[in-house]
Amino acid sequence: MIAALMRALVTGGAGFIGSNIVDGLVEGGHEVTVVDNLTTGRRENLDGAIENGVELVEGDIRDAEAMVDLCGRVRPDRIFHLAARIDVRRSIRDPAGDAATNVVGTINMLEAARQAEVGRFINTSTGGAIYGDTDAVPTPESQPPNPKAPYGMSKFCAERYCDLYARLHGVSTVVLRYGNVYGPRQDPLGEAGVMAIWCGNLLRGLQPTVFGDGRQTRDFAYVGDIAAANVAAAEADDPSGAYNIGRGQETSLLEVLEILRGLTDQPFEPDHQPGRKGEIRRSALVVDRAREELGWEAEVSVPEGLERTVSALREGVFADFSR
Repeated sequence: MIAALMRALVTGGAGFIGSNIVDGLVEGGHEVTVVDNLTTGRRENLDGAIENGVELVEGDIRDAEAMVDLCGRVRPDRIFHLAARIDVRRSIRDPAGDAATNVVGTINMLEAARQAEVGRFINTSTGGAIYGDTDAVPTPESQPPNPKAPYGMSKFCAERYCDLYARLHGVSTVVLRYGNVYGPRQDPLGEAGVMAIWCGNLLRGLQPTVFGDGRQTRDFAYVGDIAAANVAAAEADDPSGAYNIGRGQETSLLEVLEILRGLTDQPFEPDHQPGRKGEIRRSALVVDRAREELGWEAEVSVPEGLERTVSALREGVFADFSR
């Protein structure tokens, strides 16, 4: 167990998930430094956190020397590593670029952590994209990885480097394999994140695009629960290896649409398009290990999380559409 307060470094901390983790750390009274190259992260995601003393460093995890210098200056007790390229389709178009960030960038951060003698390295990974299509649904951590796209492969390679640094150098590493994360600050105008995109469509009076028949399932996890899982991993006594982080339940895209229909009095009918290469059919995670060893479990249901997401978009990005 760490001391009551810690110095935390959050890579990708201006992004959707990272900024929510930063907020959780600030609420706990911790000292936080964020490093982000701001290609997808947004400075405004940290406005409140910066007012509360968070330092934002504009930098890139692909710059090994800069990351060593940063960790040497900050001397963090914990590194929360979220900086990554996360778009499956982009990874198929540019697998080398994906690996440069997700694999080499992770190696750079692990080496910086080793040199700075960081107490623990908490690595963000992915559940569905690593396991691929499998008959074991919900899927336990013991399931052999079988990625269907370079994104999942790059995340699996990053996991193996976390394990290597633990065995070779004694660096305390923890891997959190997320389900499909959604919630406030996810980009409703981006290419990834079906929940945010559909919530944005709902507020703009647009119909949702469904790739395939809509019966594909995901383990949707609210970002506030994900932030809590990261704090739990930072505070737990000597955790190691991979932990599935999700609700442990399958929810189909058609079920998501049905929930969203209940939040509007306008037509909200799917526009079906052909399925996309590299995407899995079913995904849910066995989350027993996180509950038993980290003392964590998801608290926010999918209907409640969608209501919160729509509300945040209504008050923020799409305020003009709600008047």
